[in-house]
Amino acid sequence: MNHKRHNNIDNDRKNILISFYKAFKAFGTALPVLLVVILVLGLFRSFVSSRMLAAVFTGELFQDTVIGSLVGSISGGNAVTSYVIGGELIKQDVSLVAVTAFIVAWVTVGIIQFPAEAAILGKRFACVRNVLSFILSILVSIATVKTLMVIQ
Repeated sequence: MNHKRHNNIDNDRKNILISFYKAFKAFGTALPVLLVVILVLGLFRSFVSSRMLAAVFTGELFQDTVIGSLVGSISGGNAVTSYVIGGELIKQDVSLVAVTAFIVAWVTVGIIQFPAEAAILGKRFACVRNVLSFILSILVSIATVKTLMVIQ
């Protein structure tokens, strides 16, 4: 009985060490991507002023949402980097609906990976999926922000 319990503790320790190793390895893999995002954001802040963003994002609900979705669709990437970029856009006073549309489109619409998706799954499927994802990114972002307004 005691021997079984000792083996379970050893297995638990081994599993914890394996988990820490995997987490550390994943962090090491993500670190270069995050550093690049931080560098790009630094360049973005240097070349794109708040005034320029205010000219593009006027505060008009539908226009800001469409522009956010367009930029997110073209940019595309993993979710973590979109959160960092979205946070920076919020700091620059870009509307929440535009940032939400940007994040949703960034993750769901795949303009950059369209050729690969079309080759593997077919052009028609890739077109329909991307168009629907774009439209839904607009609808989801408006619904999300409106819901947040009601809750607050």
